[in-house]
Amino acid sequence: MVTTYDIYLMSFFIFAAASLYSSVGHGGASGYLAVMALAGLVPQEMKPTALSLNILVASIATVRFYRADCFSWSIFWPFAFASIPFAFIGGAFTLPGSLYKQFVGVVLLFAAFQLFRYTRGTKQITPKPAQFLPAVFFGAAIGLLSGLTGVGGGIFLSPLLLFTGWADPRQTAGVSAVFILVNSIAGILGHYSSVKYLPNAIAFWAVAAVAGGIVGSGLGSRRFSSMTLRRVLAVVLAIAGLKFMIR
Repeated sequence: MVTTYDIYLMSFFIFAAASLYSSVGHGGASGYLAVMALAGLVPQEMKPTALSLNILVASIATVRFYRADCFSWSIFWPFAFASIPFAFIGGAFTLPGSLYKQFVGVVLLFAAFQLFRYTRGTKQITPKPAQFLPAVFFGAAIGLLSGLTGVGGGIFLSPLLLFTGWADPRQTAGVSAVFILVNSIAGILGHYSSVKYLPNAIAFWAVAAVAGGIVGSGLGSRRFSSMTLRRVLAVVLAIAGLKFMIR
């Protein structure tokens, strides 16, 4: 049972997660899932809530990073080409409660690992064109995982783009924001009936997420870095992921 105190406390952490994630073009779904896991929300509520908040924050990040000239259509479209339909397919499936918890636990631990090692980078790189077939394959895999779990896929796409050299850090942030937005929309459309499970507190959390998205994306589009805070958040994600897997 989520109390009024829990709602306000969760709103604070959702604001923090949205600020942190949007600073690198992410929607924050893995952070919201961590907050909801620690608060004890049921899986039926977690997935649509995370996707809904993701859409709000990713929309803000998309506008901010696009205006800052960080978006690249040539990088974005091969991944989105496959990810959108697969996110829709993934969203149509509801994993059994125990399997969902294990699955999301792995995702959260992966997110924690990436937050520890993933930086926006300080050195300048010259991106090389993404290979079409690998981009389509990775896009499909990330899209399916996004729809199944309720994340937008940025925690997987961002490190992939940087590690392969397919995008520089600013392009990665801009492309990730749009990628997360379209995947989150596809995921929730794939299982639109799940919106009936949105908790009554969604209005409070939406305000917190929007406020965080405005703050974080504004700072992020101006080369803001918050490595220490990201590592603190990574610890929270790791704790939540372990909690999911051992419950």
